Amino acid sequence: MRRVLFLVHRIPYPPNKGDKIRSFNILRHLSRSCRVSLGCFYDDPEDIAHVPALAEWCAEVHALPLRPSRARLSSLRGLLSGEPLTLPYYRDPQMIEWVRARLNGGMDRVVIFSAAMAQYLSAGDYANRRVVVDFVDVDSEKWRQYAPDCHFPMNLLYRREAERLLAFERDLAARADAAVFVSEEEAALFRGLAPEIAARVHAVDNGVDTDYFSPERSYPNPYAEGERHLVFTGAMDYRANVDAVRWFAEEVFPRIIARVPEARFTIVGARPAPAVQRLARHPAITVTGTVPDVRPWQAHAAAAVAPLRIARGVQNKVLEAMSMGLAVVATPQAIDGLRGGADLEWRVSEDPEALAELAVQVLTDRAMARRLGEAGRRNVLALYAWDSHMARFADLMDGGNGGPLKQRRMA
Repeated sequence: MRRVLFLVHRIPYPPNKGDKIRSFNILRHLSRSCRVSLGCFYDDPEDIAHVPALAEWCAEVHALPLRPSRARLSSLRGLLSGEPLTLPYYRDPQMIEWVRARLNGGMDRVVIFSAAMAQYLSAGDYANRRVVVDFVDVDSEKWRQYAPDCHFPMNLLYRREAERLLAFERDLAARADAAVFVSEEEAALFRGLAPEIAARVHAVDNGVDTDYFSPERSYPNPYAEGERHLVFTGAMDYRANVDAVRWFAEEVFPRIIARVPEARFTIVGARPAPAVQRLARHPAITVTGTVPDVRPWQAHAAAAVAPLRIARGVQNKVLEAMSMGLAVVATPQAIDGLRGGADLEWRVSEDPEALAELAVQVLTDRAMARRLGEAGRRNVLALYAWDSHMARFADLMDGGNGGPLKQRRMA
């Protein structure tokens, strides 16, 4: 059985947020044919309780705590070293020692999830084993997007991070056998930024567990009778999500409730930032915080909203809402990279008035909302099965799409 070293920046269990959903499905697929050694961090103290569960898919697990406040201070070392601040944020001497022992022990494959974890490999580690990097998104582009909305000096810091991280991403992709991104749009963006290694850049879509996120199950109703809820789901300490719900609550929702007084906006997700918590002062807005299961909040909502203005890659929140048979009202950024069937009608705008109009339509026309939701469900069933996407990932790990690239890289 092949031995695979899987390095992940955040513990891939439980699969309850975007990056963890993808990394868990990679792990689950790898475990079917490989002996997996997992090295990862956890930034939520409660996640340590989930480490034993990983024994179902891993031969061994090395999970280390990552304290965000301390990691942010550590990241400032990058200002002295000239490297991206992302690297010292995730640098840990214990992880260095553990990874080195595994590589010296003869790992056949290395799968890196998130570019920051590549720092645990030296240049020579790429020469005698196959290495696949799942960048997921072009992270450097995310920092570039942040910069214009920030004041001095953070705007300069974010621009610096975008430049330094892109240089690191390009060098990493040149060393690896395959560089993977979450959508063809994201892969095409990186090919344009790094044309010298375009042939090694591949897209592997996200998926959704359509059995779990199913409208055919029965769920308790968390809402009051007579209300029409627009639901947003996601980690509510994540900057892009915070920006999305604030913008929607301040610029879009007032236009909706003026026309549909029974409309409600419900924000479901763990660790709501103070700016999100303040939105609950509005009598028609609810901020739930952590919930044991998001599906009841989706199942009994009138529609899902995804008003993201800062977004990279495919949004799991959109796929899950579609899988639950919900109509989705979104900005273009939220559906970037998603593939749609012939009968799928996106309800999309980045203009507050137009987005409010789309939301009003699905709130007041139940037949339309049902038709849109059914089309979305069919779409994910047809195009977003995890097994088919992960088979593509495994093919890249085993040398598909042109076979090993070591000689070309070292020539």
